[in-house]
Amino acid sequence: MTALQYLSRLAFFAGLVLTACAEPETTVITGPRGTPVSLTKSPPPPGNFVPSSDNPYFPLVPGTTFHYQAVTDEGTEFEDFTVTNSTTVVNGVTVRIIEDIVTLNGVITEHTFDWFAQDTQTGNVWYFGEDSEQFDPVTGKRIGREGSWTAGKKGAQAGIIMEGQPKVGDTYYEEFAAGVAEDQATVLSLKAHANVPYGNFNNCLKTHNFTALDPTSDEQKYYCPGVGVVLEDDNGDLNQLFSITKQ
Repeated sequence: MTALQYLSRLAFFAGLVLTACAEPETTVITGPRGTPVSLTKSPPPPGNFVPSSDNPYFPLVPGTTFHYQAVTDEGTEFEDFTVTNSTTVVNGVTVRIIEDIVTLNGVITEHTFDWFAQDTQTGNVWYFGEDSEQFDPVTGKRIGREGSWTAGKKGAQAGIIMEGQPKVGDTYYEEFAAGVAEDQATVLSLKAHANVPYGNFNNCLKTHNFTALDPTSDEQKYYCPGVGVVLEDDNGDLNQLFSITKQ
């Protein structure tokens, strides 16, 4: 969950029917906007996973930091998304730890550790949860842990952050912890163009991202081959990639 999503989320549900996909062990729950969505009860066996990713749309190379910038009504927001050299075990799977730090006008407003791993059989990159803290941009005091969840705890289930073989029209849960984290994505294009400070990109994967927890949410993300996320457009608020650094 990005800081932009955090500022806009409302704590209520919008309902509609979710249908099962061809994956084994699916569960039926309610989901937003009448879109057919699948949610697997559990990811593949732990032995299928590696704590990294060579998925071209979502590469995870330890020591890499993606730097983003957004101009908001409150000021300039910077986000540093770092693929750390550390791993941990979540729900039996060894996952890569990502450190995500958001600052507003130089003050930390969100500090998150995300957990990802890739299924070597399908190329899917799975999202196993996050440990997130939010801070008051004026006082710096911690004000919450909204959006935190862990796959395998309190009914939370891992989701797919990026498919190994994405197709236009695919819709899936990126995360699922009822009432806490229910982000979904629909693939809109595999030939999108993105122009950001880091560069101009073609043949990008574009998604529509939404959640039952905030029916007004209308975000689009651009994932470009060999790079990853270069642009997030949340109702006109742009979070853009401006540099990548490597250790």
